[in-house]
Amino acid sequence: MAEQQNDTGAQPQPQPQAPAAPVTPTVIADDLHIVYRVYGGSSGKGSATAALNRIIRRKPGGSVREVHAVRGVTFTAYRGEAIGLIGSNGSGKSTLLRAIAGLLPAERGKVYTDGQPSLLGVNAALMNDLTGEKNVVLGGLAMGMSRDQVRERYQGIVDFSGINEKGDFISLPMRTYSSGMAARLRFSIAAAKDHDVLMIDEALATGDRKFQKRSEARIRELRKEAGTVFLVSHNNKSIRDTCDRVLWLEKGELLMDGPTDEVIKAYEKESGK
Repeated sequence: MAEQQNDTGAQPQPQPQAPAAPVTPTVIADDLHIVYRVYGGSSGKGSATAALNRIIRRKPGGSVREVHAVRGVTFTAYRGEAIGLIGSNGSGKSTLLRAIAGLLPAERGKVYTDGQPSLLGVNAALMNDLTGEKNVVLGGLAMGMSRDQVRERYQGIVDFSGINEKGDFISLPMRTYSSGMAARLRFSIAAAKDHDVLMIDEALATGDRKFQKRSEARIRELRKEAGTVFLVSHNNKSIRDTCDRVLWLEKGELLMDGPTDEVIKAYEKESGK
């Protein structure tokens, strides 16, 4: 069929396409530096008695050692992304997450966040003397859920954690749990809520493969619900299965920021893994 022409003989012009939906940044790190200061006595022993004597006598605290844990890191994270953080031990991954969560002050540079960041780590605080049931309630309330929301999601949290599969552990004190059981319950509580920014520090390294699969699926759901997820893990397979972007840190510096496969291949080549 011949193309139609208008009265002037000109070809019809293509219709303009609708503009793409705006991409919303959720976290911006701008030349971020984090420095720890470790205070010690001149003898290097740093005993409590020596510290008390210095306080009473108003004497200087001795030597101060600075640890430059994050060095000029700059990146922007967007809503709907899942971002993995990789690097050797001591590379600054956990420190960076704590700075994004507002738990560490910046020495230089800035961190900007849209919404409330939530940091979930293996050592996230739950009350060891309270039962798992009471910790679910307290954890949900601490994240901003109402009591009705906690009640509605309670059974789903318990089922997701899997801690009751071999007995009624949810009614026992947390101190009776294995480290894996406690970590699974922490993740389950945090994952029950939709987050603006959820940061997960090694939480998927615990538990069996079945729980890891459930966790990875939940992270993908959180992304679809318009959140941003950061995941620190030494398990590159979990990063590959979960994240579409990776930040590679070494000695506090951001060495690479890009697609997951590209960054992990470069990291594995460099580290010989």
